[in-house]
Amino acid sequence: MALGPVQLLTIGFIEPNFTGAALKELQRLKEHDIVRLVDVLLVAKDDDGNVTQIEVADVPELEKYGAVAGALVGLGAAGEEGMVVGAELGAEAMADGRLYDPEQVWVLAEEIPPGTTAAIALLEHRWAIPLREAILDAGGTVLVDEWLHPEDLVSYGAEAIAAE
Repeated sequence: MALGPVQLLTIGFIEPNFTGAALKELQRLKEHDIVRLVDVLLVAKDDDGNVTQIEVADVPELEKYGAVAGALVGLGAAGEEGMVVGAELGAEAMADGRLYDPEQVWVLAEEIPPGTTAAIALLEHRWAIPLREAILDAGGTVLVDEWLHPEDLVSYGAEAIAAE
């Protein structure tokens, strides 16, 4: 199973207005094998500071992801033998359908302002697999890998003007 780049994305929603549109778009992206939603954790804090959490995981997919990630870690740690052990341990670790440690969730919850919901998503970018393979086949290697957001360009422009 080829693994694309995996992104940990955290989004805050102040006064959330969930209509299902974001989930519908994620489903569309999944159906076209553009992204794979490995796991989602929703953490909500009401105005009184009470915390609710919901983890949404496709357990078979999470087990596959755990096996691949474990195999890669094992390969780096102990070669081919470590790869086999890592795959087994990774799948086993994800078998309960929980990627996030409940203790880590409470640390996150402390940072969420009252009345806010945070969505933490682990997304695999499947679209990048054929591109990566073509680059590797051409003898290429990644030298820098950075995400550039529109807000970064706005900040860059403001910094450039301030420097003048």
